[in-house]
Amino acid sequence: MNETIGASIDGDSSVNGPRLAEVVAQQLEAMLSAGNYDGVKTLLEPVQPVDIADSIGNLPLILQALAFRLLSKNEAIEVYEYLEPAVQQSLLDRLRSGEVLELVESMSPDDRVRLFDELPAKVVRRLLAELSPEERRVTAQLLGYEPETAGRLMTTEFIDLKEFHSAVEALTIVRRQAPYTETIYSLYVTDRERHLTGILSLRDLVTADPEASIGDVMTKDVVNVRTDTDQEEVARAIQRYDFLALPVVDREKRLVGIVTVDDVIDVIEQEATRDIYAAGAVQAGDEDDYFQSDLFAVARRRVVWLIVLVIANAFTTKVIASNDDVLQQVVLLAAFIPLLIGTGGNVGAQSSTVVIRGLSTQRIQAFGLYKAIFREAIAGALLGLLMLLFVVPFAWWQGEGPLVGAAVGISLMAITTLAGTAGAALPLLFHRMGLDPALMSAPFITTATDVAGVWIYLSTASWLLQNIRS
Repeated sequence: MNETIGASIDGDSSVNGPRLAEVVAQQLEAMLSAGNYDGVKTLLEPVQPVDIADSIGNLPLILQALAFRLLSKNEAIEVYEYLEPAVQQSLLDRLRSGEVLELVESMSPDDRVRLFDELPAKVVRRLLAELSPEERRVTAQLLGYEPETAGRLMTTEFIDLKEFHSAVEALTIVRRQAPYTETIYSLYVTDRERHLTGILSLRDLVTADPEASIGDVMTKDVVNVRTDTDQEEVARAIQRYDFLALPVVDREKRLVGIVTVDDVIDVIEQEATRDIYAAGAVQAGDEDDYFQSDLFAVARRRVVWLIVLVIANAFTTKVIASNDDVLQQVVLLAAFIPLLIGTGGNVGAQSSTVVIRGLSTQRIQAFGLYKAIFREAIAGALLGLLMLLFVVPFAWWQGEGPLVGAAVGISLMAITTLAGTAGAALPLLFHRMGLDPALMSAPFITTATDVAGVWIYLSTASWLLQNIRS
């Protein structure tokens, strides 16, 4: 059995990640049910902690705690940090009080805080009271920062050196503190008041003259963020400078923690998920898995925006009803309403997607906000012109005269230009107002262009009807 799993990891790249977790979970369940606990330990020996966590998460609730107890102490701590919040809570309920305390005490501060964010306040207060004084102080400090900021995201486990240390002294400090820190590849230099004064990499330290002082080796210009910096800005900074970790300072420029790249990857995924939900007019939930939510929660998240869109679409109905005399005179005009509003909605959705993504990556700021709006307006007009070449001849032929073809052609150009402009301008307006630009996404742009498009089309048809037939 052990050889099978090892071959899956080393030799077959098609069996990894979620697929490997499923295979391991199936074998785990069979072994645990048969009481083959030695086989479980052998099975899990070559498996990575993140895959073990996924495998345990796939087990029935009654077997999750049993599988977790068979892990070694150090492995259990690492696996626990990868588990889904719901599984973490379930294990806390099933493990003995002493096991829970030992597990929580051994977690890194940032992972412990993320766990506490998911637990009921009553449980958090109990666990905090049972932590050692030092771990309690660190955890309370991180919990004191606002959610989704650098202070809440950072860890306090880092190595700081002094400028007067020699390279050989610094290496001794690194060796001594390495087992208790999250990363040793970035080393920070502070003064007696813990103000951040410099940074150096482990490579710089190893290759430096053993007698050289850290002050001579370090880089003095240090990129850092404050504790109240938004987590999305922290992620952008680490991405921009290709850092493995980013120092976090308080208002007095004292070093209080670091944010590591693994935590930033989680932030990027979280922010991207929220933007995608918002783009689909789905109300974002907490950190729980959307696909593990019950149907009532799913419906509640969707219905809010759907009600808003239904109310907005009522204006489209009102516009059509107010122009019923035009439609009664030329019934064929109604046949092209879906084509026009559908085209406008698609153009607007394309423009809003481009702009929202540009805001997320900050590329649009460099390009210029007004320039981006103008560019999308021209793109919309060009798209309308290209589609006009296909649509107008068909409308002319169907209408057996110029009226329908002219109304469709003029309206198509106006609608696509308007849709491109609105699709770019509205997300930028929301951004300027301090709101999430993803909220002004495809469903809302489509609804807005529907109302405007129908009004443009029927108004154009009415004008042409009065002038061409008079």
